[in-house]
Amino acid sequence: MSIPPPPGPHQPDPAQGPSPAPDPYGPPPQGQQPQGQQPQGHYPYGQGPYGPQPYGQQPYGQPYGPPYRTWGQGYSPYARPSSVNGLAVASLVLGVLCCFPAVGLVLGVIALVQIKKKDQSGKALAIAGSVLSSLGLALWVLVLATGGLSDAWEGFKKSATESTAFSVVKGQCFDAPGESLQGLTYDVDEVPCAGEHDGEVFGEFTMTGGSAFPGDGAVSDAADEKCYPLQDTYAMDTWALPKNVDVYYFGPTRQSWRLGDREVTCIFGNTDDNATLKGSLRADETTLDTYQISLLKSLNALDAVLWEEPEDYPEDDLSGYRDWSRDVHDSLGEQIRALGSHSWPDKADKQVAALVKDMEKARGEWAKAVTAADDEDVDAFYIHYDKGYEYVDGPSTVTARKALGLATKRPTYDEDSGDEGGDSGDGELNV
Repeated sequence: MSIPPPPGPHQPDPAQGPSPAPDPYGPPPQGQQPQGQQPQGHYPYGQGPYGPQPYGQQPYGQPYGPPYRTWGQGYSPYARPSSVNGLAVASLVLGVLCCFPAVGLVLGVIALVQIKKKDQSGKALAIAGSVLSSLGLALWVLVLATGGLSDAWEGFKKSATESTAFSVVKGQCFDAPGESLQGLTYDVDEVPCAGEHDGEVFGEFTMTGGSAFPGDGAVSDAADEKCYPLQDTYAMDTWALPKNVDVYYFGPTRQSWRLGDREVTCIFGNTDDNATLKGSLRADETTLDTYQISLLKSLNALDAVLWEEPEDYPEDDLSGYRDWSRDVHDSLGEQIRALGSHSWPDKADKQVAALVKDMEKARGEWAKAVTAADDEDVDAFYIHYDKGYEYVDGPSTVTARKALGLATKRPTYDEDSGDEGGDSGDGELNV
């Protein structure tokens, strides 16, 4: 009787009968291995149950596919955005500001090259900055070519000057701080000329000079030279000026001079610190008629020449008096012709004619004064000098003025001073 072979690993034991079907979801019976699987480490040929295994153990639960890829430390699976080029930003800023257009243009070109090499962002910024910088550079070239930069600088200086000084114009009346028009002031208040006021502007002029301040003395000398002639064009009827009115001026300071301030403003002011002016002193083409203007122009032209009389006595400067007497003689001739050729109203025709006759007599005396000076005869010069002055502000002058409606009261300095012009002091108000 042959003995049957022991049951193999895949054959049931006939003595035990058919084995129950294994539960595919539950654990195997105790002491048994899952059907079809041998214990780990007892494969007969060194292979696993499913063929050759790769190097290293497969991840648990993934026996058939390749392992998942892992990312190394410091490397992200997502692409990060590239950096913005800094020169592109700088180019755009300079292009917008338009302060250094050439620099902005250069930075924009360099930024475009770097962006391409380094794969950076900011190309649009670099292009915009280059375009704006190019426009700014073209604008600067245009400004320099047309002198606009110089105009801008002059405008800046003017603004800076106005911030440190103030401006008053011809015909304006004002009140100044303090008790007088002497000293330093930074502001004035404009007021109507019809009422009381501290000062009235009658003219202005501009000084010349370099950047160095010439000094207060130079400003004062310029005001003396320029303001008094301007007075005669604003207040042509000098007889109408009150005796307590004198000439003052606003002048530049050392600080305002550095900023381009060169203007000197001539003003009327009261010599009494506690008194003010009342009403406007203006008497020119805006307030006078043609007859009044014609007479005053002739009288003032003669006065201007008489004011040039030499300072020394004839004994010390006879040649100077000779030249001055000749100027008076010539000026009288010019004004005689001007008054004689003008038509006058009936109420003033005879009076002006009488004035012209006295001027002709005076002209003859000045001619003799010139001859006496040539002969170095001082005594004879004095005789003709005195007779030549007799007509000045004489009776015929008063009657002609009265006929034309002008002031008839002679200036008081003629009575109080032996000097024909009367040397009144001037005042300065620096700004």
